[in-house]
Amino acid sequence: MPNKARSSQATVEQRRQTILRYVVEHGETRIDELADHFQVSLMTMHRDLDDLAGRHLLRKKRGRAVAFPALTMETATRFREGENLPAKKAICASAAAWIQPGQTVVMDDSTTLYPLAAALRNVEQLTVVTNSVGIAQLLGSEADVTVTLLGGQYRGEFNSCTGPEVTRALSRLQADLALMSATAILEGRLFHPLREYADVKEAMIACSRRSLLLADHSKFGKTATHAFGTITAYDTVLTDTTTPENEISAIRGLGVAVQAIDPGGR
Repeated sequence: MPNKARSSQATVEQRRQTILRYVVEHGETRIDELADHFQVSLMTMHRDLDDLAGRHLLRKKRGRAVAFPALTMETATRFREGENLPAKKAICASAAAWIQPGQTVVMDDSTTLYPLAAALRNVEQLTVVTNSVGIAQLLGSEADVTVTLLGGQYRGEFNSCTGPEVTRALSRLQADLALMSATAILEGRLFHPLREYADVKEAMIACSRRSLLLADHSKFGKTATHAFGTITAYDTVLTDTTTPENEISAIRGLGVAVQAIDPGGR
């Protein structure tokens, strides 16, 4: 019975993510039209939309579901966590080989890094410095892992901190490795919708001896408002095998190694 319950909840969450994508693509949609489109009852659709609205992913307004600006849809942590999870797990499994006992590692607030937490629990005398509340929570109870959470302005949609307090603390740090992702990557250029988060990523690269970019295929071929350098700041890019070949070629053309991992393990 518990397995059935979990399966049912996973199905519901998948439907809600699909509904959210549909609303984002259309800007706003009548709720009765959504119910017809997804072939569920009006009551079920209201329940799904109430859940999404409660997570600040859309608004319900006068019988309609209304999207927030694309920024929120693309970056909200609670939505991103479940996206492309097999690819994220495969990428993180490969990244784990880069981490050695006794190192100091900085990690940004990307949900791509969440699956890495399980592997880090087995690394002795590891120090993790992060601006991500989620990563700090995942690692905070591990006896062999020392976690420093960088404080600053808390942003609920990212479940992390940013601002000059974060970048100042990073400027005083010397780390062995930076583990990061990006909201958007186009031909080796990196982008983020918010300048303050781009600043944090730049500060993490600056304080680290080596840097590793973890990015599944969905990150490529896109831009966002603020650029924060190019892929040349990283030693290696870890992605999955469905990343467009032209994007991989552009990165290699800049002299940066790319490792494309098959999420299916083939």
